[in-house]
Amino acid sequence: MNIEFVARHVDLNDGLRGYAEEKLAKVLKFLREPVEIHLTLESENRRQIAELRIAHRHGQFHAREEDHDLREALGTAVEAIEKQARRARKRSLDRRRRAGREAAIERQWPIEILASDSFAAGHGVRVVETAMIRVLPMSIDEAAGELAVADHGFVLFRDAESSELRVLYRRQDGNFGLVSPEI
Repeated sequence: MNIEFVARHVDLNDGLRGYAEEKLAKVLKFLREPVEIHLTLESENRRQIAELRIAHRHGQFHAREEDHDLREALGTAVEAIEKQARRARKRSLDRRRRAGREAAIERQWPIEILASDSFAAGHGVRVVETAMIRVLPMSIDEAAGELAVADHGFVLFRDAESSELRVLYRRQDGNFGLVSPEI
């Protein structure tokens, strides 16, 4: 963290520097290094102004606050920067989580369980249950192991060698059937 102090018509003593560094330490927990901080403190006609600019790897934050007390102006400016940093951090995390969720959805396929009596009625199919089924890369041997513990009679998987989508199911005679659709 590199802090550059600029004081205009203000006595910049060690107490004020320490206060600024202490307040800025709260903001740094939301930002990763390298961080450049430019803090301008000035006094104009009974107005105390604190202007804060922070440049970091993913962008910049800016806040300018006025108050009758310089420490109050500095504290308010740091709070505004902290709010911006918190929002940027949340946005970054949400973007990463959303990318992970979209990738997970690509590995899942919807499965619908239909009522058997809805075919005979001629009114159309009636969906009893809807679920998502995971499509994982595995070999045929691993899929056979999954089928042994699966609660339904088939395993949908992506072949680890050829990346083709395949379905392994248990036949009524106890053997396995393998479906390899060509898409």
